[in-house]
Amino acid sequence: MGFDSLEQILDFAIRKEEEAAQFYTDLAGKVDKQHVKDLFEQFALEEKGHKARLEKVREGKVELGTAKKITDLKIAEGLMEVDLGADFNYQQALIVAMKAEKAAFRLYTDLAAMTDDPAFKQVFLDLAQEEAKHKLRFEIEYDDNILTEN
Repeated sequence: MGFDSLEQILDFAIRKEEEAAQFYTDLAGKVDKQHVKDLFEQFALEEKGHKARLEKVREGKVELGTAKKITDLKIAEGLMEVDLGADFNYQQALIVAMKAEKAAFRLYTDLAAMTDDPAFKQVFLDLAQEEAKHKLRFEIEYDDNILTEN
């Protein structure tokens, strides 16, 4: 990733949040279990909230939070990549979601490392922890409904 300015970093992160919101909206449309559909729709809304927060940062209205470290169950790390073809199942949807959140966590951690501005660094670290929280929620769902069944 090569960026020449904080503006480019923010534009990139905003596009990633738009893609994430669309990803979860699409997933919600493909699952049968209502509680999973609701979960994916909730995540789409949260990703839209991240986008709004980044837009405020871009406008100079920096919002600082408190990046509390989120527990990582590391379930996603031991799972194979899956393809969400036409006939995917609940387990595959959770795996893809966990891996997407892990990638988003890495993205924001990397973006935090690219800026020397402490306020912007904190915003990116806060967002990284939000993505870690999302991953944890999917890991708990996977643990409760997939691992305990096997």
